[in-house]
Amino acid sequence: MNHVQKRLVSSAARLASISPASAASFPPKESFNASKNSLVKEEFNPEQWASLQPPPSSALSALAHRIGLASILTSTDLIRQACTHSSFLNLYRQHNTKAPEPKTNHQLSTLGNTLMGLFATEYILAKYPYLPTRVLKAAVTAHVGAPTCASAAQEMGATQLLRWHRIPRTDSAPAIHHSDALASIPRSLTALIYQKRSLSSAKQFVHSYFLSRKVDVRGMLKFVDPKKALMEMVKKYNREPPKSRLLKETGRFSNSPVFVVGIFSGADKLGEGFGASLKMAEFRAAEDALLRVYLTRTPEDTIQLPSSTFPLGLGDVYSHGADVQEGEYSGPDLVMSEIMYASSGKSGTAPLSQS
Repeated sequence: MNHVQKRLVSSAARLASISPASAASFPPKESFNASKNSLVKEEFNPEQWASLQPPPSSALSALAHRIGLASILTSTDLIRQACTHSSFLNLYRQHNTKAPEPKTNHQLSTLGNTLMGLFATEYILAKYPYLPTRVLKAAVTAHVGAPTCASAAQEMGATQLLRWHRIPRTDSAPAIHHSDALASIPRSLTALIYQKRSLSSAKQFVHSYFLSRKVDVRGMLKFVDPKKALMEMVKKYNREPPKSRLLKETGRFSNSPVFVVGIFSGADKLGEGFGASLKMAEFRAAEDALLRVYLTRTPEDTIQLPSSTFPLGLGDVYSHGADVQEGEYSGPDLVMSEIMYASSGKSGTAPLSQS
C-alpha cells in the first residue's frame, strides 16, 4: 500500500458518513499509482474523493429516527437531498461530467426558511406584543437564523451527512461557508415535513427544535438616551410626562454614595433605578421603565397564533374541503405604530397622533 492509499484509508476513517463497505469500489482505481515515473495530470486527492461519495442509507435512516421523523421521511433519497447543498454541484461537475447531477436542497431550503420565519415572527410578536420592530427582527434571527440552524443540525448529528463545497466570495455572490451549508439541513427538513404531512406538523417541528430555546431578548434592547425615548413613548399613549423623583439615598458625602430614583407618570411609577450619581440612577430608571413595557410577555396559555386558523388535517393548506374544521383566532387590538427612536432619522416620517 503506497502513501496515497494510506491517506485514502485514513481520510475515509475520519469521515463517519463514508464507509469503505458502502463505496462502489474501495479503494478506487485512481488511487493506484505505484510507479513514480508515470505521468499524472492531476494528483489524486483522498479528501476530495471522500466528499464526493454519497452518505450511506443507514446513516440517513438513522438521522430520520434520531429526530423523530421516521414516519414522515420514509425515503432515504429525500433525506439525502435535504443534506446536499447546492454548492456541491460545482465540485460534482468537475469530476462527473457525464453522470446525472444529484438533487440539491436549494428549493427546499428556501421554502423552509420562509416557513421558519413565519412561525418565529408570529410567535415572538404574540409573546412580546410591544417589542420594537428592529428588536423583533433580531429575536427572529436569534431563534431561526443561520447560526441557530447550523447549531441545530449539529445537535441532530447531520454534520457528517452534509455534502457541500466551499465557494469564495465574488462580486455578485457572498461566500459559502460550512455553517451556511449546514443551516440548510433543518430548513429543508421543515419544508419536507410541510410537503409530506401538513403545516401544523411543520410548525410543531419548528416550535420543538427552535422556538423552545431561551433567547436573551433583554440584551437586544439598547438605548442611547432612555429618558428621551421614555418621554416619546409616554406621549404616544397620552399619559402625563414622566418625572424623576429621588426615593432613597445614602452616603451623599462619602466615596461611595448610592441614589435610588423613580420615574413617575402622574401617580404611577414607571421604573426605578440606582447608581452612584443622580444622573446614573435616572438613566437606569428610564431604562427600567422602557424594559417593563417592551418586555411585557403574554402568558403561554393565552397565546394565539394566526397560523392556527389553517386546517389541521394532512396535506397542504389548499387541498382541504369545506368540511375540515379550522382553528380559532382573535387578533389583538391595534395600537399606534412604534416610534423608531435612535434610527437614522432619514425616513422623514413622523409618529401618528391619536384622535
